[in-house]
Amino acid sequence: MRMAFRVYGLVQGVGYRRFAQREAQALELRGWVCNEMDGSVSGEAEGGAAELAAFRARLAEGPGYGTAERLDWTPLDMGHSLPFPFAIHR
Repeated sequence: MRMAFRVYGLVQGVGYRRFAQREAQALELRGWVCNEMDGSVSGEAEGGAAELAAFRARLAEGPGYGTAERLDWTPLDMGHSLPFPFAIHR
């Protein structure tokens, strides 16, 4: 399964991308995360249903020093494989 995500709130300048990367790698997910111009963080993740559900819950919870106010989570069609290990795009 592959999902696109976008997290809104206090998610830039607080280590949110590194948090997302660490959580995704612990779940052995493929994908990437990046900062957006509007202050949100977005990315794509690919893996099993249980691992993606756990990742979604962790993204919504956040790292503790940021605030995830809203999480958009959208299924995507499978295409080419995403990066492994999970990467931070700049």
